[in-house]
Amino acid sequence: MTSAIRRNPSLTAGSALIALLILSGSIGPFVVVANPLTVDLSQVFAAPSHAHWLGCDSLGRDLLARIVWGARLSLGVSTAVVALSLTAGGLIGGAAALAGGRIDGFVMRGVDIVMAFPGFLLAIALAAILGPGLVDLVIALTAMGWTGYARLVRGEILSLREREYVEAARALGAPPSRLLFRHLMPGLAGPLAVQATLGIGGIIVAESALSFLGLGARPPTPSWGNMLDAGRAFILVAPLLTTAPGVAIGLSVLGFNLLGDGLAQLIGRRH
Repeated sequence: MTSAIRRNPSLTAGSALIALLILSGSIGPFVVVANPLTVDLSQVFAAPSHAHWLGCDSLGRDLLARIVWGARLSLGVSTAVVALSLTAGGLIGGAAALAGGRIDGFVMRGVDIVMAFPGFLLAIALAAILGPGLVDLVIALTAMGWTGYARLVRGEILSLREREYVEAARALGAPPSRLLFRHLMPGLAGPLAVQATLGIGGIIVAESALSFLGLGARPPTPSWGNMLDAGRAFILVAPLLTTAPGVAIGLSVLGFNLLGDGLAQLIGRRH
């Protein structure tokens, strides 16, 4: 296993980038002592210096502090969305596969109807209805993401339920819930890990886009998306206001995509 990991550059590079993101979000706020919400009009558009490593924005707020706190928000939102999407999609897809027949057909036609709508447009519509805010943002993004997990779990269970150990458990009278959680779900750990890892990168982009449109985190809460929106008016005066959050988004998504690809290679599957 260790030698396989060493020969997997995608897994190594992705893990390094994700470790950097997690460290930035977890201990970064304690290392960067500047308050991301503190307005200092004497430091408007201040250039990078020892006091402000990336300079300051149009209100004199420390840009690095806002990037670090934005990492915490993006990581928290994306993790929550993927966890909720995986749970909801896994339960729905698993129940449909075990039930079979008309129930399976009815549930999956419902999944197809939801998937027929462009996911991001659905998230925009829900975010606009629910209003801006982190809880509403998580709900909107979860509504966009659960269907993929439902289809994945259903497809895998339809294959796994014919295995001998599942047939033996069914013959011994194991209830559907025990079959699902004890005998089938452990076999889905690899595919779900790949799907979830790739999904986090997509959710980071979606969260940033919704915040950019004013449908996500409410200012002055630091979010990479609303930082891009606020900085675009000053792109010629202070290009770091858009470059810094843009690079943060790009590296985060690249890290999760590389990690997902590396995991897929490690378990011998591609999704």
